[in-house]
Amino acid sequence: MSWNLKIGEIKEQYLNEQQIWQMFNTFFSPKSKNTMTYKFGLIKSLIENLYNVNENLEVNYYQLFESFTKIYWNLVVHHQLKQSNSSSMNSAVEKVLMNFQKEHRIPNDFKFDKLPHDLQLKLVQQVKKEGNKYVIGALYGDSKGVIYEFDLKKEYMRMNEAVYKFMLKHQKVLTYLTNYHLALFLEKYNKAENTVHMLMKVENVSKRSSLDGFYNILISFGEKTCFYCGKTLDGRTVAHVDHFIPWSFVQTDHLWNLVLACRSCNLSKRDRIAKQVFLNSLIDRNEQLAESNEEVIIKEFKFYRPEKLQDLYHYSIVNGFEHQWSPN
Repeated sequence: MSWNLKIGEIKEQYLNEQQIWQMFNTFFSPKSKNTMTYKFGLIKSLIENLYNVNENLEVNYYQLFESFTKIYWNLVVHHQLKQSNSSSMNSAVEKVLMNFQKEHRIPNDFKFDKLPHDLQLKLVQQVKKEGNKYVIGALYGDSKGVIYEFDLKKEYMRMNEAVYKFMLKHQKVLTYLTNYHLALFLEKYNKAENTVHMLMKVENVSKRSSLDGFYNILISFGEKTCFYCGKTLDGRTVAHVDHFIPWSFVQTDHLWNLVLACRSCNLSKRDRIAKQVFLNSLIDRNEQLAESNEEVIIKEFKFYRPEKLQDLYHYSIVNGFEHQWSPN
């Protein structure tokens, strides 16, 4: 069985888009037998970390499972949704999460990002241990070994370049397909809710409770005016933290994609992409931030390169965010 593989090599490097679509379509079809939601969670985690890979397309192992843990904590603990097709047995990851919640007496309404940092670290390590056993090899097997290669002992994963570029290009569609089929699975084995309600929960499972931490970082580095119109921001009540590339596309929070905006610009921009001139300004802003020796900046910018932000901007337009916005 592929789920208990320890090492997996990429089986086919040179794939065209039709072949990759066929692989994903098979995965999302009834041909793929899913007894748990693990593989959906791992695909969501990979999508969240497309811009956290290094120049060799190696995925930061801890960040991958941090995303995976966040997704499952918010599904299992916050929303109390079963992740298995068995009415009498929970998955290994569910057991870890529920035992952790009980041990530390954490309320159900706590989303993952509200947990103290030391508890987050501890929990990610526990989930990573189970993910090594049951998750990495399972998706590898279902994809016939073309999405990535891995070595569990070395905690190494590298994406297939052809699949990586495909996932960048079709990120929005893949996110929707993954969310939709995850919602269908959860609806089937959590019968109290309909697909639409379930899909809304799945789509928002990666959202933070608050972006205050990023606000504090940006303020501490002297950002006290609206990134878009230049209006002075006098305190947190009038300053919004805005995802320059809309959150509905990236569905993750990177400091290099966050700016401070006034209420008027933030509400006006909504789910649109800003004009090219603001992209150039953000690249300049990020260059200044990246020069800092502060630990939090070093961590946030570890995998950042201007080319990645430019690619993200381009792919967002390709994925339907073509209506460019600027302040009135």
